[in-house]
Formats: sequence, structure tokens, C-alpha cells
Amino acid sequence: MSTFTPITIVDYGAGNLRTVQRAFEHVGATASITSDPEEVRRAHKLVLPGVGAFGKAMERLRATHLDEAIIERVADGVPLLGICLGLQLLFDESEELGHHEGLHLLPGRVRKFDISLKIPHIGWNEIRIQRDHPLVHGIEPGQFGYFVHSFYVDPADPDVVLATSDYEIEFACICGRGHVMGIQFHPEKSQELGLALLRNFAAFGE
Repeated sequence: MSTFTPITIVDYGAGNLRTVQRAFEHVGATASITSDPEEVRRAHKLVLPGVGAFGKAMERLRATHLDEAIIERVADGVPLLGICLGLQLLFDESEELGHHEGLHLLPGRVRKFDISLKIPHIGWNEIRIQRDHPLVHGIEPGQFGYFVHSFYVDPADPDVVLATSDYEIEFACICGRGHVMGIQFHPEKSQELGLALLRNFAAFGE
């Protein structure tokens, strides 16, 4: 039986839900998947995963009223973890395929890589911890995360940047402020580093 508070994974039709669920189960947490905003309003810990386009994702969240439910629970102090696109959705806005408003839970915007290297950025990159936070507690230097993305978050407040990586430019890859957190790379594909981060989130506030 799990010793962690149950985790609710938000299903808005954008991706790798089962792999995220299995990864949480691997670290000893119970994780359920729901597309029901009322279940989200009863959640004690929330995970917002996702792959695909920012604008389409926000459309789906608004159409199903999941955006309102997430914002309400965060206002109540419920921990939230965004993964990949889910991290980007936490921010104010994105320039992906036009201008789109995000969830406004972290300050800043999502930008496209303007670099000479191949886009999307796919593969393993070193994660460098920048400041302490329960999400990155115990993460050792020299760990690598597995990335698949063409856009990156540009936080307005440098204090929300918990870790950075490099792909010609330095960019934020783990962000957090209090109980709102996000990871740009795929923890469910990032072996021990990813499992350690998911375990830290499962233990957050316990």
C-alpha cells in the first residue's frame, strides 16, 4: 500500500498518461487518470502531462473546464507538477503558432529555440541544479534527462528556475515556486533521475 498521498493525472487528450502513471507506481505512489474537472477539484496532488501544441492543449483544457479546476486547486494549495508541455502550460503565454494564453501559474513565456542546432531538440542533456527545492532534493550533479521539444520556458522571475540545461543556449528545464512545479524533459523516460524527481513530488508536503 502506498505511503504517499494519491496523485491525480489530468487527461485532456494530450499524451503519455499511462507511462507517467506507471512511473509513479514504480516509485510507490498511487496515481489515477481523470478527465473530469470535479475529480480534479477533489485531488490532493495534481500532475499535468502533455505532448503537442500549446494552443491546442489550452483549447482542450478550457473546453472541458479543466483549466478552472486546476487553477482552483492550486489556489487551495494543492501541489501541481507539469511535465513537458505541461510545464509550458503553467506559464503566462506562448509564441508557438501565434500568441496563446497559458494558465498564469508561473510568470514568463514560452519561446521557440532560435539556434543553429536541429529542432526539435531530441535526446539526453545534462541537468544542472540551480537552487534548492523539495522537487530537486538529493539530485546529484552529472545526471541527464531525455528531452523532446522545440520550445522552452523563459521565466520572468529567475527564482523559479530550479535547474537548467544547454542546447546551444542555456534554458530552464525544471521550474518551481512553492507547490507549483514543472519539468521540461520526460521524467518517465529519464531513468534514475526521472524516478527521483517523481518520488520527490510524491513526497512533497508529506
